Amino acid sequence: MLVATQGTVLGGTVLRGAMLRSLLRLAVCRGLLARGLGTRRGGSTWDWDAELSNVKKKIQSILPGGTWDPLYDTRHLPPERSDVVIVGGGVLGLSVAYWLKRLEKQRGAIRVLVVERDHTEYLAVVDAPPLDLQFNPSGYLLLASEAGAAVMESNVKVQRQEGANVCLMSPEQLRNKFPWINTEGVALASYGMEDEGWFDPWCLLQGLRQKVQSMGVLFCQGEVTRFISSSLHMENSSGEVVTLKRIHEVHVKMDNSLEYQPVECAIVINTAGAWSGHVAELAGIGKGPPGTLAGTKLPVEPRKRYVYVWHCPQGPGLETPLVLDTSGAYFRREGLGNNYLGGRSPTEEEEPDTGNLEVDHTFFQDKVWPHLAQRIPAFETLKVRSAWAGYYDYNTFDQNGVVGPHPLVVNMYFATGFSGHGLQQAPAVGRAVAEMVLEGSFQTIDLSPFLFSRFYLGEKIKEHNVI
Repeated sequence: MLVATQGTVLGGTVLRGAMLRSLLRLAVCRGLLARGLGTRRGGSTWDWDAELSNVKKKIQSILPGGTWDPLYDTRHLPPERSDVVIVGGGVLGLSVAYWLKRLEKQRGAIRVLVVERDHTEYLAVVDAPPLDLQFNPSGYLLLASEAGAAVMESNVKVQRQEGANVCLMSPEQLRNKFPWINTEGVALASYGMEDEGWFDPWCLLQGLRQKVQSMGVLFCQGEVTRFISSSLHMENSSGEVVTLKRIHEVHVKMDNSLEYQPVECAIVINTAGAWSGHVAELAGIGKGPPGTLAGTKLPVEPRKRYVYVWHCPQGPGLETPLVLDTSGAYFRREGLGNNYLGGRSPTEEEEPDTGNLEVDHTFFQDKVWPHLAQRIPAFETLKVRSAWAGYYDYNTFDQNGVVGPHPLVVNMYFATGFSGHGLQQAPAVGRAVAEMVLEGSFQTIDLSPFLFSRFYLGEKIKEHNVI
């Protein structure tokens, strides 16, 4: 009898890790060939977990006793097939995943895989207690100068038409309501009086992740590095040759490894945030002749933003709203201990280097604090306690989101480019994208103005008072 110190004995042959993996893959491949390839094509279905379990049992049945003890743990690998692959596990990606499972016609009908490369968002929350979003209903207070007053009036009119309880305040009314504000240079203010405020985004992210896991959504930590697609050439009404692409396979590179796993799929949803432009390029988007639809890129790129936390014992009280100054500086209270959180978006000339996440503290001293101190005199004596930097998906075209399918890569959908507003718009956008995937058109909310084609057509969707 052969005795193996490492590996498994099978028919007198020692199976070490690589050989055992090969046997496992061979058995799975034979199962695939027997059943036919395809993701639910022709009405057939294929269950990776069930198939893997059967293969393990078959191998175990010819091993010399003992229980199944794999030498190679495959739990970190994604499935070899998924109906939908969502690239990006932030709030937008999780919202799309939630609505796909919520709206599926039959429970378990759609296999959804979320691929997330950032391990800080890949935390297990199975069996975690219900999460409190810590909603603070103190409202938003937006200040406008004389030059911005007309735009603010127009915005508030639209908000009221949609049912929002928002009021306009004169400088005198503003001083009476919030005596800690210096109203110099303020012509008008808008204030949300109910059902408006802020919450903890991390709690929302983890709560969504916990929910979609309970609905059967699969997760994988890794990076999408390649798409395998097929092409179809056809003529349009003008006689021009148009090439349509369809993605059939996504390659997912495992974290800290050269290993990658191919995942066959029917739909890819690009919710990769600041890196969604790069993901689009991997699919060939924007690589055609300049000035054509095929040559139109997804204009989404990373932008770095700083957030500062400061302490000020004499600062505004507990009912302080989130304040957006005429200068673009903003702040809100953070907790109960006279701490405040805020910052300011830089101008195009001030944009920081996105190559790292280092915080520029001089930016606060030179570009943020002077505006805060001018508007809130108590902030003259504030002390910065901490700060951090993060990326968001900046749409260089019109700073608004991109929603829905690509016109040429027909099974890639977008939910990205929200330029800092993705958290607020994620529930509605997730439903809209899921409806588009499942029904072929927007159902609850018509988001057609935000389709990719507007970049080629030059049709900007501009929004004012963007923080």
